[in-house]
Amino acid sequence: MRTGLDVFLEHGCAALEGLRVGLCCNPTAVDRDFRHAIDRLIERGVRIERLFGPEHGVRATLQDMEHVHEHVDPVTGIPTVSLYGTTEASLHPDPGDLEDLDVVLFDIQDIGARFYTYQATLAFIMEVAGQVGTKVIVLDRPNPIGGHKVEGNVVQPGFHSFVGAYPLAVRHGMTMGELAGFFQRACGIDCEVEVVQVQGWRRDQWLDQTDAPWVYPSPNMPTLETATIYPGMCLFEGTNLSEGRGTTRPFHLFGAPWIDPQALAKACSEGAARYGLKGVRFRPAAFVPGFQKHTRKPCGGVEVHVVDREALDAFLLGLVTVEASYRVDPERFAWRTETYEYVDDPIAIDLLIGQADYRACVEAGGDLRDLFGAWAAQLQDFAAIREGCLLYA
Repeated sequence: MRTGLDVFLEHGCAALEGLRVGLCCNPTAVDRDFRHAIDRLIERGVRIERLFGPEHGVRATLQDMEHVHEHVDPVTGIPTVSLYGTTEASLHPDPGDLEDLDVVLFDIQDIGARFYTYQATLAFIMEVAGQVGTKVIVLDRPNPIGGHKVEGNVVQPGFHSFVGAYPLAVRHGMTMGELAGFFQRACGIDCEVEVVQVQGWRRDQWLDQTDAPWVYPSPNMPTLETATIYPGMCLFEGTNLSEGRGTTRPFHLFGAPWIDPQALAKACSEGAARYGLKGVRFRPAAFVPGFQKHTRKPCGGVEVHVVDREALDAFLLGLVTVEASYRVDPERFAWRTETYEYVDDPIAIDLLIGQADYRACVEAGGDLRDLFGAWAAQLQDFAAIREGCLLYA
């Protein structure tokens, strides 16, 4: 299998001769020999005028929601523009940073979840590039958790944010190149886009079923298994429980100082049985986060173990475990109300879900199945649009 970068290095660099080029990338932009796109493109004579850094930065050294203040790449000395600064406006490139470029290359490994902000960064670059007449070339990569499943719901009006900027399903089952087509066709972004497709990838393949390298795309996404559960376990960002950041098992571990591990594991198993969640097991656990929520405080909680990833509905996993955490101790459980991804209102859990009905259902002690019918209709509409944007068999 060859990624878009591998293909482009063989056949596309000559077309950039004499052009002024920008590159949006992070450490995942490597070829099959783990050499970074910046270095490989420079070797091929590409004139990289400017780098664009997404959340976490070009070198991905910063934690989530830490503002990136990059001006020069410390490795190459190339001028760098941060697309994750101190204001919401910083998420979009300034038109002046694109209008003097002939083309912007985009090469970042997504993980297939709506919450993961790199796909929104691609869309925002496309919006501004279209306004100033700069072409965008997406060097495509496989969806590491496969492109064959769609899960969750779709963001509703009034709940858009950086973790839900466009009407995508939670697990969208698309590559970055396919998402570029979706942003054009379904979201009305008018931009000249070329997609350099992956060669030799089937959309039912997970990344570890190919020979493509796994490079962790952000500091708390260390393994493919983490990416497998992230479309659901990210929901804990919208609560006062730790999602395992500051441990060696982010998103697999969740809990808080007041949690009884045995009670929570039991509640998670009961919720899984009630809602038909398959493919995971829950182990009572204790952990001490090294940073972020409950720093250096002993926490009780649960560790999620994936036993059958094909059977797993990761979004349902998040719904079940957050609800179980609420029911175990509703007095000390709380929804996150601090500013989340530059937004104060709606609150974080509603931004992540893309609507407020889940929170209302949990607080009322309702049955989550009451939500599934409406969400299934949203997925059906999304799937129909998505079908016309797919590039791989």
